[in-house]
Amino acid sequence: MPRPDVPLAPLTTLRLGGPARRLVEAPSVEAVVGTVRAADEAGEPVLVLGGGSNVVVADEGLEGTVVLVTGSGIDVASGDDGSALVTVEAGEDWDSVVAATVADGLGGLECLSGIPGRTGATPVQNVGAYGVEIADLLVDVDLYDRRSGTVRAHVPAADLGLGYRSSVLKNTDSAIVLRVRFRLPGGGASMPIRYAELARTLGVEQGSRVPAGVAREAVLELRRGKGMVLDARDHDTWSAGSFFTNPIVPAGTVPDAPGWPAGDGLVKVPAAWLIQHAGFGRGHAGPGGRVALSTKHVLALTNRGSGRTEDLLDLAREVRDGVRDTFGVALRPEPVLVGCTL
Repeated sequence: MPRPDVPLAPLTTLRLGGPARRLVEAPSVEAVVGTVRAADEAGEPVLVLGGGSNVVVADEGLEGTVVLVTGSGIDVASGDDGSALVTVEAGEDWDSVVAATVADGLGGLECLSGIPGRTGATPVQNVGAYGVEIADLLVDVDLYDRRSGTVRAHVPAADLGLGYRSSVLKNTDSAIVLRVRFRLPGGGASMPIRYAELARTLGVEQGSRVPAGVAREAVLELRRGKGMVLDARDHDTWSAGSFFTNPIVPAGTVPDAPGWPAGDGLVKVPAAWLIQHAGFGRGHAGPGGRVALSTKHVLALTNRGSGRTEDLLDLAREVRDGVRDTFGVALRPEPVLVGCTL
């Protein structure tokens, strides 16, 4: 049943945002499609919400319908080559998917451990961490196309325009992910360990493979140390994860900064390095101390318990403008901004 005037803050990892005019829980594909279709036919604004881990909702909330995707389920079909086709419902908790596949002896997703949110959001953002992206393993998705009012099954990953923290699904509400499929290798080994920090933690050379469970625990350890594993008691985890993406700029734009080749004379520069070297340290406070950079990681903007969305946006603007003024580099937000802008 629809619920009126539901606060959205408790449904987001930032614990920020005003109320929705009404909220509908959708425990199945049919419920998602039916609710969104009915709202569209009524000309009503719609926000599809999963784990609330990658959204910043305005203090005024949403004058429309929020569809809370709660449908869950994981199906594993073994292939003749030892790999597995893993089909996941959009409302399934993401870290539960990683844990389940690792427990089943499947490698591939272990470096994406500890990332909050629901599975349906992972291809939208092309979620990535520690050298692995969803694009590396995604086969296809099922979508609800709001323009045509139809369900499109098995849309290939190649059609989604997957790039660095982006896809054709991001920053548009024209299609909704209903189901996701991954091809994962068997044998229990991790993906090659590409990320230097993770390799150091594991005590292996970059490019090596380790048991997927070992890599998962190392990733969780690293994420906890940065306040990136949800803990209701720890305000450093009251965030939307990394607030800014790592900018891709022409080589030499920031001569002293570390970077990774990004093709065609471009490099990807760590946003955290830019933020720190622009003078914003861990714990840097925003308005009234109600929001702040995490005390563990400058890339996370956090609600210290009494913040408002506008406080967080003011802090984001301060950091963005400081980096621009210091280095001439524009930082762009990673989370989706709902009813608000930078």
